[in-house]
Amino acid sequence: MHRKQNFIFSLLAIVTAVALFVSFFTAGEASKRETTRLMRDIGFNLRIIPIETDMEKFWATGFSEYTMPENYVYDFASHEGLSYAHLTAMLQKKVSWRGIEVILTGIAPEVSPPGMQKPPMVFSIERGTVYIGFELVRNLGLKNGDVIDIFDKPFTIAQCLSESGSEDDIRIYAHLHDVQNIMNMENKINEIKALQCLCFVNGENINSVTLLREQLARFLPDAKVILMQSIASARENQRLMTEEYFGFIMPIVLVVCMVWIGVLAIMNVQERRQEIGIMRALGYGSGKIALLFLGKAVAIALVGAVVGFGIGTGLALKFGPDIFKVTANTIKPTIELLYWSLIASPAVCALSFFIPAMIAITQDPAITLREE
Repeated sequence: MHRKQNFIFSLLAIVTAVALFVSFFTAGEASKRETTRLMRDIGFNLRIIPIETDMEKFWATGFSEYTMPENYVYDFASHEGLSYAHLTAMLQKKVSWRGIEVILTGIAPEVSPPGMQKPPMVFSIERGTVYIGFELVRNLGLKNGDVIDIFDKPFTIAQCLSESGSEDDIRIYAHLHDVQNIMNMENKINEIKALQCLCFVNGENINSVTLLREQLARFLPDAKVILMQSIASARENQRLMTEEYFGFIMPIVLVVCMVWIGVLAIMNVQERRQEIGIMRALGYGSGKIALLFLGKAVAIALVGAVVGFGIGTGLALKFGPDIFKVTANTIKPTIELLYWSLIASPAVCALSFFIPAMIAITQDPAITLREE
């Protein structure tokens, strides 16, 4: 009541510290999700193809001319020594359809780790439907809902795809089992694609293509592993950069605000030196005076924590969706941060007040009062 300016600035320091922490943390989580989603959309970083594949032809055409059993994908998924995020079996073949060369591509539903179902990276195509590439749609005048025949079997166009500027513009995507039936290649695939595939060694994830190949050779003897090194490196470097950025900026914010609070605490104690001296002369013990300072610090911190959490969350909700457009819908208030703020703020504020207060109350009251 009698030191309003110091109280307001102290409260402002706590509010600023908590608001910055909450907003940075909330935005940081959104940034991590955004980075993960954008890096995921780069594509799969592991391709498993038949071992006899001619790599020159593979890179020229984009797929293998040989096949392997479909059950390989389920053997992969059930192997306990591997970690992965997405797993997809495919069958691709270049065929002539309506006088045009197209790439007929069968895609199986993605396989996710047990208990870790995630949104698919590729199309989830229902039986009896197809997705048509941009060039085929444009050249043949197709549209969503049209029924087309592919080798005497009817399919409904579920989606006409936008232009990609790649061979995907001449693809016809269908369910894997539909393509297997069309091509008379039951239970056959010519590629398995995976994302973030790692090996377990002594309980730890190891990102080593050599070790991964050794692991896969034990239960997929007819398969060859290709690591898309540039994609894998880009994904890993971006993830590390994001984590290091927030690991660097957060401590700076906290240290600056702690110094701010500490300076205000010293100023407040210096202003109250005569008050402390009078109370000591009247018989109040050091402990009781210290509790006054700590009680004030805790009261300021609790108010500041609640107000700061509200401001920080409001800033994240207002500006976050404009910054992180892909994951905008996932930016939500994190109530756990309020609990941590209510715990951490009083502790930090009390510590900032405690040291200056101890210095002041340990001085001889006679010396302090003589100054007046």
